[in-house]
Amino acid sequence: MTHRTSVVIVGGGHSGLAMSKQLSKRGLDHVVLERGEAGDSWRHQRWDSFRLLTPNWQTRLPGSSYEGRDPDGFMTGAEMADFIANYAREVDAPLQLGAEVTKVQPTSDRYEVTSTQGHWLCQSVVVASGAHRRANPPDCAAGVPAEVDQVNPLDYRNPDQLADGGVLVVGAAATGIQLAEEIHASGRPVTLSVGEHVRMPRTYRGRDIQYWMEGTGRLDERYDEVEEIARARGVASPQLIGTPERRSLGLNELTTAGVQLRGRLGGIRDGVAMFSGGLRNHCALADQKLGRLLEEIDEWIDEQRLGGTVGPPERYEPTVVPNNAPLTLDLGTGEIRTIVWATGFRSDLSWVDLPVFDEARRLRHDGGVVDAPGIYFLGGTFLRRRGSSFIHGATADTEDLADHLIAHLRGDL
Repeated sequence: MTHRTSVVIVGGGHSGLAMSKQLSKRGLDHVVLERGEAGDSWRHQRWDSFRLLTPNWQTRLPGSSYEGRDPDGFMTGAEMADFIANYAREVDAPLQLGAEVTKVQPTSDRYEVTSTQGHWLCQSVVVASGAHRRANPPDCAAGVPAEVDQVNPLDYRNPDQLADGGVLVVGAAATGIQLAEEIHASGRPVTLSVGEHVRMPRTYRGRDIQYWMEGTGRLDERYDEVEEIARARGVASPQLIGTPERRSLGLNELTTAGVQLRGRLGGIRDGVAMFSGGLRNHCALADQKLGRLLEEIDEWIDEQRLGGTVGPPERYEPTVVPNNAPLTLDLGTGEIRTIVWATGFRSDLSWVDLPVFDEARRLRHDGGVVDAPGIYFLGGTFLRRRGSSFIHGATADTEDLADHLIAHLRGDL
């Protein structure tokens, strides 16, 4: 069956539903196509102990915000899925569930969207299918010996699924450090491969770090105000963990617990993992950037005259780096039984049959305005603002893109 509508939104997660709210507010007919249930990936593609990196008070979408009893807590994946499902009902989104999109292609009517629930002809398509649909292990993963298991964060649930023995966790952003700590606590020796990373405390001067990131306006920094936006979009997520006690977790805490650090994984040759010698430099750079961030927060606190309402300035010990950390690790000795690839994620846009990709199969867009009339993209890191990566960032992003979309349909652009 073929349907007609002005806009098709692909993806019923928080970004797609936020855009639906914006379009409904502007009186524009549209449909939201979701392959599973609303918020499905939060429920089925997160590990058992997963919690958001942002506090509950920061969980908000257009026209809705957290109203529970624990504003300083951190939602589990299942709780986030429930929040999104409830939001879909609150905004009365025109949601078509079980509609997996298999192709978007141009037609005389502008675009045809093919799904498992039928076809839609429309003037505009919003790609909101998620930036974390696929794990992104490096090419060198092909060189891992067959006897070593390989796991990615989308498939990992808890340490019980791992073989007994040593584990190499590759990647020291938020996911990597959390899994390294959890797996090490299970009694398995853990080695953590560390590249460039963002060190960040959970709380600073008595308040959650996100309070300061939002209050100082840092999360509002726009993509067109950054000199190297491609590099900014590739920066790892900050080393944070959401726990009831709001504790910090970084490399110092991990090494104190017994986790072994190595440099960035550079490759695997003949079953031997080779690490760079830049561990000390990466850690020093992360320490330096943390110091600058805290200085900026202190200056803002002074400007706002908040010093009497918060704790005193704090500084943190430099990252302790092991002397002469080995540069190789033979994966064929049986010492390492599992590799966890905490090396980031990527979108799966194989269903987009449009000339909108560069040579590296990256979507060409300007702050979510794709290089094709009427096509938009949501959910990317630093899409339009530094805060785009977080749930609440969808509000401002969809506000901007909905206005652009309306102007496009009116022929004003």
